[in-house]
Amino acid sequence: MLTASAYGLAIVLNLLFVLIGARFLLVPRASAAGYGVPAKPDGDAAYLTIKGLRDGGYGLLGLALLAFAGPGAAGWFMLVTALLPLGDTLIVLRNGGPKATAFGVHFATAVVMLVNAALLFAL
Repeated sequence: MLTASAYGLAIVLNLLFVLIGARFLLVPRASAAGYGVPAKPDGDAAYLTIKGLRDGGYGLLGLALLAFAGPGAAGWFMLVTALLPLGDTLIVLRNGGPKATAFGVHFATAVVMLVNAALLFAL
């Protein structure tokens, strides 16, 4: 049960990152608004592309670690990359974004990632 839960949660989290990355590449302005810091109408193309590539790349890396390196490597990956949504929380708050998005999306994601890291380390 623990193994299925740890792997299942890790797969879901990584697939969500891939989907978020793809969304930022395909519909960048809507994605930025959902992130909590809307893009400027006359700019921010680099920010939107970087965000999409970053999230998509981390999701693919996480899936590769699960498939080829095992739960220990995947646990370290989740532990370290939990810093990303924590940073996103601060970015949203510093830029006047909604606190509900900062804590309800980004901070909550970091907490789930830390829980998943603990589950993977327990295997």
